[in-house]
This record gives sequence, C-alpha cells and structure tokens, in this order.
Amino acid sequence: MQRVLARETKENIGKNITVKGWIHKKRLLGGLTFINVRDRSGLVQIVINDKDEVEKLRGLQVGTIVEISGNVVDETRAPGGAELHEGVITVVVPVVDEPPIEIDKPLSHKPENLDTLFDNRVIGLRNLSEQGIFRIRSQILKNIRTFLDSNDFVEIQSPKIVAGNAEGGAEVFKLDYFGKEASLAQSPQLYKQMMVGAFERVFEIGPAFRAELSATTRHVSEVTMLDIEMGFIDTHEELLDFIQDMVYDAATKIYEDYSDILKKFNAPELKLTKKFPRYTVAQIHEMYSKATGENTLNDKDLSPAEERWICDYAKKHDGSEAVFATELPIEAHKFYQKINPDNPKTVLAADLLFRGIELATCPMRENNFETLTNQMKEKDIDPNAPGFESYLKAFKYGLPSHGGCGFGIDRFVEKIVGLDNVKEAILFPRDINRLVP
Repeated sequence: MQRVLARETKENIGKNITVKGWIHKKRLLGGLTFINVRDRSGLVQIVINDKDEVEKLRGLQVGTIVEISGNVVDETRAPGGAELHEGVITVVVPVVDEPPIEIDKPLSHKPENLDTLFDNRVIGLRNLSEQGIFRIRSQILKNIRTFLDSNDFVEIQSPKIVAGNAEGGAEVFKLDYFGKEASLAQSPQLYKQMMVGAFERVFEIGPAFRAELSATTRHVSEVTMLDIEMGFIDTHEELLDFIQDMVYDAATKIYEDYSDILKKFNAPELKLTKKFPRYTVAQIHEMYSKATGENTLNDKDLSPAEERWICDYAKKHDGSEAVFATELPIEAHKFYQKINPDNPKTVLAADLLFRGIELATCPMRENNFETLTNQMKEKDIDPNAPGFESYLKAFKYGLPSHGGCGFGIDRFVEKIVGLDNVKEAILFPRDINRLVP
C-alpha cells in the first residue's frame, strides 16, 4: 500500500492507509496503547488494541522505525485531527536503547543546558520544536533567495581555501596547502567584487571562518553569511534601501507563514517600518551618552550596550526594531571601502542593527584603481602580492560604482526566533571549545 504522510491523514478518513516513520511517543490509557509516529510532515496517532500487535512493541524505545496500517477515524484531539484505528505494525528498525534525552517534550535552552543540547544534537533535532528553528531558517534562506532572484542577482560560489586575507588582521585559520601557506576564507569579499565586472549583481550564501578567541553569545568560529554585491548604484542610500527592502521582505513573510512556530518560542512581535530609521554613529554616541550618563563621545565603534540601546530607542520612537548606524568612523575603514567625500573622517558604510545586535555592514566600495591601490598601501598591504593580482585586474579593466554587505544569517535567525545565543540557531555550532558533533 502506498505510503501516506502524517499531514495527509485527515484527507483519508474512512480509508485504510499505511504510515511510515519513527515512534515518537508511547502511552497506555484504559487498556489501549497509543503511539505517535513522526515523519517529515509531523505526527500521526495510532490506536493499538490487539494484544498481538501491542506485543510487537515490547522492549522497543522511542526512535524505532515502524510501518503501520490502519483505518483513518476523525478525532479532533489527535494530532492533525484524525487517527488510525486497528493498527497493524511492522517493525522495520528496532531501537532497544533508551535515548539520552526526551524528544517528545520541549528541550531546555537555558545557558547551563546548552552543552547537553549540542552534545545530543543528532537526537534532539527529532524534537518537533527544535525542528521548528531550522524550518524557519530554511524558509528565511528561501525568502532571501527569492527576493534576490527577482532583482536579477546571480548566485555564485567562491573558494573557501584562499592565499590571502580579504579582511585584514590575524584572525584567520591557517593551513598547509601542499607546502604553501593558505587560510580558510573569512569572507568572499574580493571574489564578489570581481564578479560585479561579469554579472553586475551577485550573491553568495556560504560559510565563513573567524579565528576569534571569543566565548560569547554573539560569536562562533564558523558562520553562515549572505554576501551581496551590486554594481551601478549611484548613492549609499540606494544600497541601504535595497538591503532594507530585502530584510523587510524576509522578516515579514516568515512572521506571516510561521506564526504558530514563533508563538511556541515566545518570539516577540515584529515591529518594522518599510523605511528603516538611520542615525550616524556620532549621533548614537551623543544620544546614548545623554540618556545614560555614560560618556561614549570619544569611542569609535558602537559598544554592544549602545547597539541594544539604539534598537530599543528606534523601536519606541520610530516603530522599527531595525536601524542603520551610518557614517562609520575612518578608524573602521577597510581598504576596499569608499571614504565619505562629505566627511572624510567617516566612510560610506553603515551597520544594520536588529533587536540589539549587528547583522550586517553595508558599505560602498572604492572602484577607482589608483585610489584603491593607494588605500591598500596606506594599510600596509602590497598591491603587487600574488593574492591581489586578479582582484586588481578587475578594477584596472573597469568596475562600476558598487556596494554590498556581509549579512549574518545565524544572528538573523536567532533574533527572529527570539533565542538568546547565536549557537542555538546553528545545526552544529563551532566555537573555541566545540569541534563535535
């Protein structure tokens, strides 16, 4: 008999069907045995009253794979509104060991329980609530891809073993590449800029590696980044508007389509305006210092406390939990970013903040060949180094005005769901202490 998925059970009332999946829960009630079977679509309940069929389950644990046939009966109290009666069981893969964690109950995400959560991830992800996080994550990526596809972007894949270091600094994972020194890519920065010369608009969703000795709720060693680069944009505002529209589209759609899962996680109500508020870094320092009495006027970057504060402020006064911190100070300047002609102490770059954390940095790029090479030299970067040959060739032979962003998918999922640690939004997180599973 053809397999029927759990979500299709209600459509087959009065018919004899076969379901296949994992035993998710067993319970005895008034001489009857109730089984919840899980498949990729959810749960289906089966009522077993035949002693010979019940005997087949003796000694078997949650996780046992079964094939069960039975008659579909309308039952509003059952998952999906229907259940199977007179179940006939075929045990496909028996499991006799008791699982290390209970998957039919919500799993604790308290800080002291995270190691247990991650150590048992392969079993814990059979919990339907845990699966909800990653179904949301999958849909967010689909929403973003759909938005970018509709705006003529080409998806690319850049190498993750590189000869140079696009971001600068020493926080890279170095490796021996057949006798040559190489590193894991911190970013596809150089490659996506080069591809503007071919496709105008490109994006990539992939891993990036950061050898930061950070043990915080914000940092991991391997992150999933959305990298965007778009050519022929005339102003920085044009770039910010595009990033804003993408985030608004992805976030509002996920709240519409996955409201039930978000409610189970007590995710906060989404508050976004179509136009995200914009404040300069200098303005935020001044506003924060006045409001809190803590003087940050001479600080360059925003502190985590300031990021949280300006998001709360924008939510209250502007109706938006997303806000741009613009005119980043020159001290944060990367060699490939364009200096602000109206205020040379700043760069044409902005941080996108959402619910108290930075999701992306969104700068314009310097596309003049001579200016770019001079900025490299000012950063003690040799333009003649072999790793920059192809990169600079793209500029020498014509790159238009362009800009983009590196957008943290893990942090976005964390904040959408309402989690407290970015690691909770990653299937198998990597940090300074974790290399398995």
